Amino acid sequence: MPSFDVVCEADMVEVKNAVEQSNKEIGTRFDFKGSSAKVEQKERELTVFADSDFQLNQVRDVLVNKMTKRQVDVRFLDEGKVEKIGGDKVKQVIKVRNGIETEDAKKITKLIKESKMKVQASIQGEAVRVTGKNRDDLQEAMALMRKEVKDLPLQFNNFRD
Repeated sequence: MPSFDVVCEADMVEVKNAVEQSNKEIGTRFDFKGSSAKVEQKERELTVFADSDFQLNQVRDVLVNKMTKRQVDVRFLDEGKVEKIGGDKVKQVIKVRNGIETEDAKKITKLIKESKMKVQASIQGEAVRVTGKNRDDLQEAMALMRKEVKDLPLQFNNFRD
């Protein structure tokens, strides 16, 4: 029976490359000379450091631009609160999403069931598996999800015929 998985996974190699390119640009830019502005990565967590809120926004803009150029969807980024650290320096933790949360998975399955398509959706951990009788129905389901689910960067993989 044909099926595919709906997932939400960032390409961590590209995220790492974007962080490295951001740090390189921050090191060469004139407006960051002598500042402690940088981006650090630990697993699926990015930490942005800067001397002020304004500079933090600039560093975040550089990071977003680099991610966009490397085809990493910025909807993967879950920005935390801006925290003050020693002196007048600030930092912000940005988490990189991985997997579809239970609530979002339920919304996707409900969307598919309400569409009256000849496909079934089931939640498989952090992914949603969609099965149907033929390939055309599955492609219709993909098109529906691309159109209706705007707040999540969904990918479709593990397509089986």
